[in-house]
Amino acid sequence: MDMKELHWQSLGDVAGLLCSGEVSSVELTRSTLARIRATDPLVHAYVGVMADSALDAAAAADEDFRAGIVKSRLQGIPVGVKDLLYTAGFPTSAGSRVLEGLVPTWDAVVVGKLRAAGAVIVGKTVTHEFAYGQDKPATRNAWDTTCYPGGSSAGSGVSVAVGSAYAAIGTDTGGSIRVPAAVNGVVGLKPTYGRVSTRGVVPMSASLDSVGPMARTVRDVAIMLGVVAGPGGPDAAGYPDQSALDEPVGDYVGALSDDLTGVRIGVERDYFFYEPVTDAVRTRVNAAIDQLAERGATIVEIGIPHLELVVAAGMAVLLGDTSEWHQNLLRQHGDRYVPEVRTMLELGELVLATAYIKAQKTRTVIQRSYRATFSEHGLTALVAPTLPRTTMPVAELDVDLTGSGGTATSGFVHHNILANVIGVPALSVPVGFDAAGKPVGMQLYGRPFGEAELLRIGHAYQCVTTWHEMHPVLPGT
Repeated sequence: MDMKELHWQSLGDVAGLLCSGEVSSVELTRSTLARIRATDPLVHAYVGVMADSALDAAAAADEDFRAGIVKSRLQGIPVGVKDLLYTAGFPTSAGSRVLEGLVPTWDAVVVGKLRAAGAVIVGKTVTHEFAYGQDKPATRNAWDTTCYPGGSSAGSGVSVAVGSAYAAIGTDTGGSIRVPAAVNGVVGLKPTYGRVSTRGVVPMSASLDSVGPMARTVRDVAIMLGVVAGPGGPDAAGYPDQSALDEPVGDYVGALSDDLTGVRIGVERDYFFYEPVTDAVRTRVNAAIDQLAERGATIVEIGIPHLELVVAAGMAVLLGDTSEWHQNLLRQHGDRYVPEVRTMLELGELVLATAYIKAQKTRTVIQRSYRATFSEHGLTALVAPTLPRTTMPVAELDVDLTGSGGTATSGFVHHNILANVIGVPALSVPVGFDAAGKPVGMQLYGRPFGEAELLRIGHAYQCVTTWHEMHPVLPGT
């Protein structure tokens, strides 16, 4: 096996190589660690590499393979996890000096599920401080290292894009899985609220947060979700995991198909397709919608009332939730926060209780409107651009490129926070590039616990396109 190109294989393909004995997990892990050494000085996807424990886990996976034991499709495969998730014996800083020196004695439920499935965790990926997105970590876009790499799960998205992980775990409060997926040309899933446990994950907004997978293909994401979905067992004190709903975990891989007959996909143009959406993004997403129709899907033009309330409601909840969690830490260690994050935490303390309660009530109004529209039109999913534009130079992040008094990333929240506000799943899939070679993403919104339907649609699209097979080229790698 040529180890040089092994890092571009999909997770599903590598799983086959491991099962057949064509490559060992130790070989695969050493190759991945070498890829991290080659790429991370350029893109800074990792805050910490777990080389020793990863090689130990790989050796254990190989022993299982030799004994005929296969715990899951993830067995022996190197993956990364965002630095918000507790990892026993390895630092978790949430990208902040506030938690500097924290070495958890236990794993987050998701990390524990990955380990139990035989996955090899190679490192912790970079996040903005406490996932707030106000500071500017060193992580850079996989396709252009002068450009924005996405939201707080950028480290996870970039690691997948450059081949330094076969998949990675991110978190999403207002688009932080889907945004880096879109701008780095990979697949990212924000699951239904409560589909994946958040126990052992440093929170941002407990009522908006979701934990989910990022990978190169929809099939790879389906494999990951099948492992991490659902609650964990009782904690050390015997308390049940109440952060995840005890809904059955489906066979997400088995539900994949290249045929979309019977699938009905809504297009809400007023909210998702007009200004500030660029022509390049609109063209690529419209072309992808046409291809979904060719696979058998019925495309339905719809309107969803009250979407104009989404951002205001979501931001009021996000600000209030986040500042409440940080209240004591801010008073004890305020000097350790980066100034931008501290300012936002102080701002959140000014959100009135009445405004917070109104925002929560507004969430219910929007949720009912969304569900009523799905029911009225018999929809399987809603399709939209993941983002209104492609990535931009890091230097332009604070520049108003929208003409609306916001920043260049204002539209990113606009297109993504709906899924968090009403708790539904959303999947971002690469659908091409703009004229400058920057990736474009298409987003699929679903029904609660409708992940299998979204994955089916995304997979059918990837069966007839090759965007997910294209990889960035980094100098010297």
